[in-house]
Amino acid sequence: MELIPNLPDDVARECLLRTSYKQFPVIASVCKGWNCEVSLSQFFQQRKASGHSQELLILSQARVDPDRESGSGKNFATPVYWLAVLESGSGLWTELPPIPGQSNGLPLFCRLVSVGSDLVVLGGLDPVTWQASDSVFVFSFLTSKWRVGAAMPGVRRSFFGCASDSDRTVLVAGGHDEEKQALTSAICYDVAEDKWALLPDMARERDECKAIFHAGRFHVISGYATEEQGRFSKTVESFDVSTWQWGPQTEDFLDTGDTVSPPICAAGENGDLYACWRGDLMMLRDDTWQKVGQIPADVYNVAYVGVRSGNLIVIGNGKALVGYGEATVGYTCDLSSFRWVKLETNFGHVQAGCFLEV
Repeated sequence: MELIPNLPDDVARECLLRTSYKQFPVIASVCKGWNCEVSLSQFFQQRKASGHSQELLILSQARVDPDRESGSGKNFATPVYWLAVLESGSGLWTELPPIPGQSNGLPLFCRLVSVGSDLVVLGGLDPVTWQASDSVFVFSFLTSKWRVGAAMPGVRRSFFGCASDSDRTVLVAGGHDEEKQALTSAICYDVAEDKWALLPDMARERDECKAIFHAGRFHVISGYATEEQGRFSKTVESFDVSTWQWGPQTEDFLDTGDTVSPPICAAGENGDLYACWRGDLMMLRDDTWQKVGQIPADVYNVAYVGVRSGNLIVIGNGKALVGYGEATVGYTCDLSSFRWVKLETNFGHVQAGCFLEV
């Protein structure tokens, strides 16, 4: 059966490749042939190869309702976090549907990662009780619907490192349990199969660590052990997914004092690694961090860093301590000239973000 009557399938396929991601749910409901076509991983690979994919920046950001009261009964605003989507090409903002059953918004400090055409929301703290959550929610940009994923196994962990291979797997490591004990354990989630598996333990405890997937490895950066209480390590451990093993711990990955929170890192398209760190834009060259620029002062406290299409985007706020719900700002940096351009819109307080190309 032809995808479009009286048209060769290769021409019909070119038409489907050019549609907006917002039309995917409609396309998938038209007929079995169209549903099958847009469900194939090859379809999204062809969209990227032909230049018709769309880059989306997804942020967990605060919406403040002044009529809400905090759990302490004091009359000040308590933010509800929701998912905002910025279309990089058009500059348009949209809002994802709320997660069913989450009337109080996203879990606080939850993690966001993209896997294929899915967004995965993991863990965090219940916004009412502040209890740790083992929840997993998956939003499909193909169907524009949420589904509940298998809960994270083991102890309920908070402030863990999390990253994905962008294909089908999410990796989680470290954090602390409900007794505030730092963790060495690590787990991984197959989104397509909706199954979790255990990874070997790391060499050391890593509470409040950062993580990134880069060059085929899951890198878990810094963090601190239970008895260290906020004195962050300079070390990094890297898990090789091909050998299913952790490599040797790198002792001086970070050039910083042991009380400084680790930077948020982002990988460029050519394999370069960037970090926004203590007001500087750093790049890893020959296993050494080198300063390549200075970030604007009003994003000194960085909430999110990402690299797409030769540009680095950073979102954060100034040096002054701000409360939840206060606005943050964003900039893009051309990585060929290191010139900063401020994004026109302000953000609600941002806790997490990720890019998704669909």
